[in-house]
Order: sequence, then structure tokens, then C-alpha cells
Amino acid sequence: MAVHASVLGRVLEVFERNFRERGELGASVSIWWNGTELFSKGHGWCEREQQRAWTEKTLVPVYSGTKVPSAVTLLMALESRGLSVGTPVAEVWPSFPVAGARFSHLLSHQCGLAGLDQAADVFDHENVVAALEAQMPAWALGEGHGYHPRTFGALTEESVRRLTGMSLGAYWRETVAGPLDLDFWIGLPEHEWPRVARLYPGKASKEDMAEGFYQQLTTSGTVTRKAFTSPRGLHSIHEMNDPKVWSAGLPALGGVGTASALAKFYQAAIGAIESPLSAAVKLALVTPQSRGEDKVLLRQTVFTNGAQQDPVDELGVKTRQIYGPSMTSFGHPGAGGSHGLGDPETGISFAYVMNQMDLSVMPGVKCLEMVAALFSELE
Repeated sequence: MAVHASVLGRVLEVFERNFRERGELGASVSIWWNGTELFSKGHGWCEREQQRAWTEKTLVPVYSGTKVPSAVTLLMALESRGLSVGTPVAEVWPSFPVAGARFSHLLSHQCGLAGLDQAADVFDHENVVAALEAQMPAWALGEGHGYHPRTFGALTEESVRRLTGMSLGAYWRETVAGPLDLDFWIGLPEHEWPRVARLYPGKASKEDMAEGFYQQLTTSGTVTRKAFTSPRGLHSIHEMNDPKVWSAGLPALGGVGTASALAKFYQAAIGAIESPLSAAVKLALVTPQSRGEDKVLLRQTVFTNGAQQDPVDELGVKTRQIYGPSMTSFGHPGAGGSHGLGDPETGISFAYVMNQMDLSVMPGVKCLEMVAALFSELE
């Protein structure tokens, strides 16, 4: 496989069109191939007042783009104790409320703990853990899966703390981000705050709001609404512009970084560069654990041990290509449009981050056209 200059040119064309025609404010895109960064572009502004120019070094929150780095951190912590994704969660967390659950279930959104009945603040980890331990699962183990947009953070955080005695963000920095020199943080230090761009919310269209997912999201009492509103807090975009959020180290949605760092992380995840990630960790990321109709997102999803893959139809053909054409590619989007992926088959990784968000839990046209261009001409 090779990535031609013409392909990178087409990616650049889409990137530039986003600014001309699609309301892009500030954004970065990075493409790596077999250990080398082939393409890195940053353009635009960090805020609408155009006070700071956006560069390749600009940091920005990526919401759920944090989840695969967080999952890898937990996988590394398990391995450090001689454990694996097959280990029962209760061996590490005795009061875990889902009997028989293994870490593979936890990481692939099968435990039915997507929403909380007890009120708990997203910044109060101990209170969130108590609410999780008291929670009746929304579905029984083995009866499907549903995306855990927020509680995934406390589930992984508490597990890492019990395994290592460290916060997930600190263990991420020690075991992965530090050794790989990644400008991606789960708990941003104060001296990096001036580099963070300001986020702006997307606008809802009538077509968006007519979709089943958004109807459920805006209906009180639904599984979907509960999943996206608990633990409580950080429900408006402007709250994500508070340094308190950047420094909190929230593993489900609090990561802050550059496109280049996120794409380099996926190089490590697919084994394209030397890294601390073992063969077992990399295998866990490409091994599907749950698939089918997602009880929260209300669409077909596939989850490995912490990452997403594209669903396939009954003939084995992908029904969408958020992660490109390869059957082994994986990654994770972030609310509003940020995206990261790695493809072990081709050695390609890709990341896109921006500050003018779309109203979407999946990548939008600004990103997906770049992904399509990237994989359009490989040999």
C-alpha cells in the first residue's frame, strides 16, 4: 500500500473547501503512514474574534475522541497486573453491579450502565462511582449493547485507580503519552491552557431533529436521554471552554490535544511505530466484542475493547465507512465532528479536530469527505 501525493492533495482540497463553504473556523488534520507523518495542516482561528491564529500546535477538546486513549490506558493497567480483558471486573472492583461482567463487556458498552438514576456530578468521581454501584442495569448482560457516552469515564477511571493507585490521566501520561511524546492530555496542565482553542456549538436543522436518535435524546426518561445527561454537568458547549474541564482528566470526554498527536497515537495502536503497547493490547483494539442495534445511539454500531468499527451487512459489506474500507480499521469520533482512526491493513492513521462543532454524535461531511479522499487511491 502507498499513499500518493495526489491523495494528499484531494484531502487538502476538502480541508480548504470546509473553510470556504462549510463554516469551518479553526481546524487541523494529520495523516500518518507507517511511522511517518505525511500531512499536517492547521488553519483558521482559535476564536471568532480572530485573536489567535490556529496552527498545527493548537490544542482543542475532542470529547469522545478521548475514549480510545482511555481504553488503552485501562488495557495497559490490566496488563501491568497480569490481567486481561477476560478478567471479571469484580476481581478488581468487588462492588461492581453487573455480575459476571468482564472487562471486555465494560469496554464494549455491554453492561447496561449507560445512565444513572441517582444524581451525581461529573466532577465528583466518588459520587459517580457510588451511583454506578447502586444502579440497576438497563439491560441484562448478553442482551445487547448501548453506547455509554458519559459513564464510560467513571468505569475506566475507577478501574485504573484500583489497578494502579493513579488517576487514569496520570497513568496515560506515564505509560503512553510520555514515552510517545504525545501532545494529547487527559488532564491538561495549567501551563498549556493558553494553547487551547474556544469551542462553538453547532446548530440543529429540522432534518436532524426529525431523526429518531434526536427525538429520544430530547424526550425525558428515555435510555438515550439518560445516557447523555448523567452524570450531570457539561451539557452546554460553553462549559467545555472552562480550564476546570481541561484539567479534570475526564476519560469519557475530557481529552485535549492536537490532530498530529491523536493520529500518532493511532500509529502506535495499529503497530506502525514502536510503542509501549503490547501485541495483546493492539489485538484487543481490533477484536469486535459487541455489534448490532445500539440501544442508546439507535443505529448499528460495532465496538471492540474501547474502539468503534464500521458495521457490516449480512453479506459482510460495510454499511458505512467512517473508518475507511478496511475491515480491521478502528477509531472513535468525538461530539461535534472530531475524529481519529487507525488502519492496521494499510498502516494509515488519521485525525481531524476543529472548534466549530456540528450537531452530531458521528463525524459529518467536513471530516468524512477527507476520509473518503484519503482511502480513494491506494495500491
